[in-house]
Amino acid sequence: MPPALVLERTIAYRELVPEDVAWLFFSAERKTGLPELYQLILDNLPAGPRYYPEEQITETFVRDIAAEFIREQVLLQLRDEIPHGSAVIITQFKEEDEPLRIEATIYVEKPSHKQIVIGAGGQQLKSIGRAARKQIEGLLEKHVFLNLWVKVAPKWRQNEAQLKSFGYWQEE
Repeated sequence: MPPALVLERTIAYRELVPEDVAWLFFSAERKTGLPELYQLILDNLPAGPRYYPEEQITETFVRDIAAEFIREQVLLQLRDEIPHGSAVIITQFKEEDEPLRIEATIYVEKPSHKQIVIGAGGQQLKSIGRAARKQIEGLLEKHVFLNLWVKVAPKWRQNEAQLKSFGYWQEE
């Protein structure tokens, strides 16, 4: 946007808000003014009641977070090869073991997707597992043994029973 147009729009927008409202320029794209924006937000957020104990960071089960870390790595590492048709189910989660033992199955919709997730000589699956394990270990602050499997579940996103079993279906 030309600078003259920015100034013109800024003046017009500024006239719409009360005088005592803080005003600043920032650009998420250019990453300018972001610390000031964050501080402005923090300064103006009202304090609310504590809904959870201070040491509890989420109400989500750790096993569900682990599944999301694995799925995140599938999406990050294979974003161009595989559409979002992947799901991760934790099949074993033994916290009492040292190291913590997690087994998970990555479900994809097509046999060709399974081959992509596994990769040549299993290298892609190892890379996904390595990155997800580091994230899980960072969260739990303990060593993790992560074992991954890949299975095909054709058209699982169109199957209500499959969606329910993967935890993606909410009854109203």
